[in-house]
Parts: sequence; structure tokens; C-alpha cells
Amino acid sequence: MFLPAEEFFIAARKFARIDIGAPQDAGAARDGGMVAAALPPLAVERRAADPLTRLKAFLASTSARVLLLAESPGRRETMSRYLAEYGLAPAPCASFAGFLAASASCMLGTAPLFNGFALADENICIVTEAELYAGTVRAGRRAEVRPTSVEGMVRDLSELRIGDPVVHAQHGIGRYLGLANLDLGEGKTEFLHLEYAGRDKLYVPVAQLQLISRYSGVAPDQAPLHKLGSGDWDRAKRKAAQQIRDTAAELLNLYARRAAREGHQFEIKQHDLEAFADGFGFEETTDQAAAIRAVIEDMCSGKPMDRLICGDVGFGKTEVALRAAFVAVCGGKQVAVLTPTTLLAEQHFQTFSDRFAQIADEWPIKIAQLSRFRTAKEQTRNVKALADGSVDIAIGTHKLLQRDIHFQRLGLVIIDEEHRFGVRQKEALKALRAEVDVLTLTATPIPRTLAMSLEGLRDFSVIATAPQKRLAIKTFVSRASRGVIREAVLRELKRGGQIYFLHNEVQTIENMHVKLAQLLPEARIVVAHGQMRERELERAMREFHQQRYNLLLCTTIIETGIDIPTANTMLVNRADKFGLAQLHQLRGRVGRSHHQAYAYLLIHAEEALSAQAKKRLEAIQLMDELGSGFFLAMHDLEIRGAGEVLGESQSGEMQEIGFNLYADMLNHAVRSLKAGQEPDLSSPLAITTEINLHLPALLPSNYCSDVHERLTLYKRLANCETPDELDAMQEELIDRFGRAPEPAQTLIESHRLRVSARELGVARIDASGDAIQLQFIDQPPIDGARIIQLLQRQRHWKLSGPSKLRVQTPSEGLAPRVQTVKELLKTLSGATPSVPAHATAPDRSTR
Repeated sequence: MFLPAEEFFIAARKFARIDIGAPQDAGAARDGGMVAAALPPLAVERRAADPLTRLKAFLASTSARVLLLAESPGRRETMSRYLAEYGLAPAPCASFAGFLAASASCMLGTAPLFNGFALADENICIVTEAELYAGTVRAGRRAEVRPTSVEGMVRDLSELRIGDPVVHAQHGIGRYLGLANLDLGEGKTEFLHLEYAGRDKLYVPVAQLQLISRYSGVAPDQAPLHKLGSGDWDRAKRKAAQQIRDTAAELLNLYARRAAREGHQFEIKQHDLEAFADGFGFEETTDQAAAIRAVIEDMCSGKPMDRLICGDVGFGKTEVALRAAFVAVCGGKQVAVLTPTTLLAEQHFQTFSDRFAQIADEWPIKIAQLSRFRTAKEQTRNVKALADGSVDIAIGTHKLLQRDIHFQRLGLVIIDEEHRFGVRQKEALKALRAEVDVLTLTATPIPRTLAMSLEGLRDFSVIATAPQKRLAIKTFVSRASRGVIREAVLRELKRGGQIYFLHNEVQTIENMHVKLAQLLPEARIVVAHGQMRERELERAMREFHQQRYNLLLCTTIIETGIDIPTANTMLVNRADKFGLAQLHQLRGRVGRSHHQAYAYLLIHAEEALSAQAKKRLEAIQLMDELGSGFFLAMHDLEIRGAGEVLGESQSGEMQEIGFNLYADMLNHAVRSLKAGQEPDLSSPLAITTEINLHLPALLPSNYCSDVHERLTLYKRLANCETPDELDAMQEELIDRFGRAPEPAQTLIESHRLRVSARELGVARIDASGDAIQLQFIDQPPIDGARIIQLLQRQRHWKLSGPSKLRVQTPSEGLAPRVQTVKELLKTLSGATPSVPAHATAPDRSTR
């Protein structure tokens, strides 16, 4: 297995080999090899009436047998369906040997082949996706990871547990009791089991999970459950809709004012940006690359930027800030980097200095620091340099916001952990936002900030992809004892690491120092807290960083910015005294390398904990996966409440209907006002189409066995808004679990029909074996005269009531039934059957 190259090739001579050469390589033919010829242009023409014209012409003109190849089983399924829509039905092919043994002229299989070719001697042609979708950039399977969708993270049900409250758009807030299998006479189907006030039960088919969202607004056990059929839910929705209409109008006014403001339009050459990016010693994660791209687009747009980057500690937010600072400085502007603590200012100063030193020959950039780690003389000199423009980047604490600080040409403000600043500082930041670009970095945004970002008041990027080789931090909540402390510290010392011991009381920290010295004679302990003199604190931190000490006894002064890869165990004394975001930030000080990290949250007595402290500790212990900062912020939003979006109130109607539904209703109201229409308070939500094909629609347990995984997949399917998103989901299912059984195909087709029907204002489709019934919303976007013409021409069409259309047509089985519904929808929309509604190639560029 580990032979040197020469020995390997000598050993390989005993085995059969095929040499494939180009046509001009006559030597290949003489040596018994094959001669490969290039294929003619076969690319799909997306805008043509028949996108497969070239492929069909090639198949008609060649006498060779053709093998079409997809990259994966999921892609093969998508290609097969797409080819079938335009009249091509290649035979399935399991292997290359199967293709050679068969007689069919055109077959479809899977193989990781990049380019196709023709073998004249063998009379066969291999056609890959590269030929059919030639315009698509293909970066291979590894690079196909999509950036994290913020909306998807908010709307999915991956965090849902038994007993958690959920919101049904039509019936209100109930509790989730798990998934249940029921047979209603048409085969077993899976349902979401919900319980409402008065022990009322509701079973929601998994094909209708677009109606379900997680409830966020208050703590789960305090959620206001509704009584089914009581009218309470309709009243709550109507009341919320009235407030939402006013909020939407304020939002639009805010958007208009923001759009009218002129900002600086930065210009940056791609070559220069790439030269700076070369100094980043790691591979960018997908989310990180997306965040960098969004920030640079904002800065080059000419409008003042106000973007929030939410990413876990150590996930690469600083690199986003570095790129933004480089763009600003190259554009001739000054940059202010604002940090909540002196230690973080020092760390950022070191990081920025090291990074910009790499390009000092071409771009000599002056960086200054304003913090108490600098002498009064240095600070005076730096303040003067800022005013005359000789300093390009200023890094400091709230000193940067003082009235005596003047910038000559400030263009970008980078704020690290905005929630750590006080009210006065935030007012100063608000004034800055009107004039310059603002980039805010945070690991766990406070509820109000998160809510404003999710509402669209601030642009939002989330970095949830972990760097390579990063391990999740193992978190334990434990009663404080000498045994636990000694075991945790010695485990780390034995592997040559360092430890943080967090004791957040300056008055008693020396007493704790004495206790730890007696308990741990093996440890070299150093103390650090915010009331120490600047030089002492700087020396303590530097010597701990240089590993002269292996245990740092400290306060929350280390909460932000400390990056020591060798420190991988943390003990937090009286962890119940800290907030959720603070615990997450503190925990992020460890685990910043490829070593397994441990966090011990020590408490005195569990029975003495408050209800909120218990919830916080439970949340932080559960959320130990990488990238969980965003979900922790959502939990914080649930525990503390989001407050009104633009008002001062800390609760409001959002609490009555839940954050997710509130956001959906607000988006719908904003879209209505933008279109010049008054939001409909009687139906404040966008259309949610229900589909019933009278066939089992589920992921069978023998196809996907994990109940929690099934729930997540059901919700992801329900969140799909376009045919391309559904194609991507179908490919993922087939690649992960194999060919989809009929119940799974029924589920996917139900969602395809939902997407198609929504544009026509169809609220419900009921398709049985002998008839199809469509129920429309009030005032659907369909020409009434056209419906009357169709009713006069089609004898089997009938109106049953003012909003229901019944079509008498037999359709047995899934495929005929779905096809019948599709044709009916096409007829209603006036589209011609020859051009399908989604006639675009199923390529990777749309994902």
C-alpha cells in the first residue's frame, strides 16, 4: 500500500490497462490503446422552447451508443426528470459493464467523470454534466457546500424537543408531542402531534409543515397556549397585524431615509484584494467567504453600510474585519476599530500589525492604539496623528468615542461586541452610522440586536461553518468541589496545556489564589483582573501567553479577544451568576486549536438556582456543538423576550404570536405596502397552500430511521420556495439515503405542487382518484372571465361554491395524479404545456 512510485508502476504492469489518447496521437492506436475524440457542442439552451435541441440532434445523427453521466444518484434523478419533461427517456444504467452489455441506444448512469468523449473504435460516446451544463462553474463536490441560510436557521425545527411550544399559522400556539403514524384509510402517514389548551389534540400532516414554526418570544414553559376553535388565536393575529402595519410603515420610512443617504463608494482591484488575502494562513470557510463578499459589496455600493456579522468565537470574524479595513484604507479612508476591553484592543492591535506588516512594502499603513496600555505621551501623539490623517487605522476602547478625538477622513467603524458598550457610547455610534460604513462583529447578539437584524433593519451575515479540525467544547455543569477542580486541572497539566480559572470577585480573588495554591501545588498560578495596574496586567497576560504560568486565575477580563491555543480547560466559579451570551463568550476562550477542550461550569447548590439560571445553564450545556452561538442568541431571545422592533417595550404583540410568525407577517405587510396595497388585516399572512394527494406522503422509517432527522428534513422541505431548492433537497435525500420510495416521492411532489399553486392563489388542492378540487383565496390573481370561458368549454369542470373549482377526472397512482394537477394549474395560469413553468436546467449555479 505504501510502495515507492517506481516499485508501484513495476507491480502495476501485470494488470490490464486502457490507454486513451487524442485523435492525433497515432501511437496510442498502434500500442493497442483507444483514440478519443471530442464531442460536439451539446450544452442545454435554457431560454429555448426545447432546451435539449442540441442533444436530441446529436442522438439522431450518431450511430454510436450514448451513456449520459451524472455526478451522483441525486443528480441522476434530477437529470432523468428534466430529460423526461422534454421527451427524452434514457434507460437506467447501474455500471459501465452494464452499459456495454446492454443494447439501448441511450442510457443514464452515475460516475465521477469530469469530461466526456467519443470512442470511434468502440462506437460509444460518454456525455457528462460538463457537456450538458457547460456554462456552469464546477468546483467539485467538496466546494459545493452552500453558505448558511439565516432564515433557514431561524425557521428550521432542528432544535425542537418534546414539550416545546410551536405555532400553527391557522390554530395558534400548542405543544409539540412528537411524530405519530396514523392510517386514515389511505395508507400510513406521519403527523406532527400537537397539544393545545384544555388537552385538545391536533395532528398536522408532515407535508404541511410550512404552517408550523418554532415559538420564540418567552420561555417555553410560559408560552400562551390557545384553545382550539375559541377565536383567541384569530384575535391575537388581528391585534398583532394592526401593530405590524404601523411597524411596516415605519420600516419603509427608515428604508427610504437610508436609501436617500449618500455614503462613500469604495473601489478595490481584485488583484490587490487577493494579494492581501494571501496573508490569511487558513482556508476560508463557506460562510466566511460569503460574509467577506457581502461586506465588500456593501462598501462598494455607495450606500452607508450597517452590517452585523454573527459568528462563533474563533470562526473567523476578525478576518472579515481585516479585509474590510484593507478596502477602506486602499480607498483613502481612516478606520476605527472599537473594542469593549483593553485586552481585546491589545490583541487586535497585534493581529492588525502582524497582518498589515506582510504588505508594508506595497501599502505602508500606519496603525495606532488608544487604550490604557499606552502611556499618556503615546496617546497624545496618536490623537494628534488621527486628526492630521497620518494614522490609517486606530484601535481602541471607548476612548475613540470621546469628544476630543477627531478623524480627518473616517470611512469605516468596526465594532467588536457592541452589546458590551453602554447607552452613551451607543448613542455616539448611532450618530456615526449616518455618515460612515459600520461593521459590527458579535458571537451572541443581544435579543434586540438579533431581532432588528432578522427584521431587515440591519444587514446580517452569519458564520456558522467551523474551521477545519476544530472540535466542539465539552461542557459540564457540576457542583464545585476540591475533587472536581483538582481532576480537571491535572488532566490539562498532564497533556502540557494551560487552564483558565474564572473567579469574578476582585475582593476575594487573592483568597481563591491561596486555596488553589494549596490544592494544586503542581500548578504555576498567576492572577489577572481589571483593577490591577496597567503594566502588571500586561505582564501577567504576556507571561501566561508565553507559558511561564499554566493556570490563570482571572475575572471576566478575559471574556473577549484572548486567543491562546494552548489553553484548553476552563473552570467558571459560580457560573449561575453569568448571562447566556457571557457564558458562551467565556467558553470560547478555550478550544481554539485542534485539541479537545473542556469547560466546567461550577455551581454551589442546584436547589438554590433561580429558574432562569437553570435554563441558561441547560441551554449552554445542550448547545455545545460548533457554531451554536446563533442558536444560543435565539434561546436568549426566548428567555428574555425580543421586545418591540422599533419601540421601547420589551414584549408587545410579538410575545402573543411568536417571533417567527411576527417576522413572516411583518415581511408580508412590508411587501404589500411596497406594492402600494393596504395590508389585509383579516389575512395577514402570505398564502400557505395545503396539498392532499390521498396517498401516503412521508419519509418511511426504514428509509430515514432517526425521528429527529426526519422532522428536520420535513421542515426543510416545507421551507423550500422554488423548484430549484426542491431539486437540491431531492438530490440530498437520494445521495444520503438512496433512491426515494413512493411515499417520499409523494411528499416531494406535494411540495412541488405547493410552490406552483401558490402563485395562482390556490389555498388547497384535494386530488383523489376520481376528482381534483381546488380552493382559492379571496380575490385570487386569476382572470375571472377566463375561468368562465374554461367552464363553458370543459364539461367536467364545475364550480362548487364561490371559491372552489371541481374537475372530474380519473387518475390512479402518483405519477398520473400529479401530472393531471400540473396540467390543470398550467391551464389556469394560461401557460402553454410545451414550455414548463421551471424550464431551467437543473444546474448547480441556481443553488
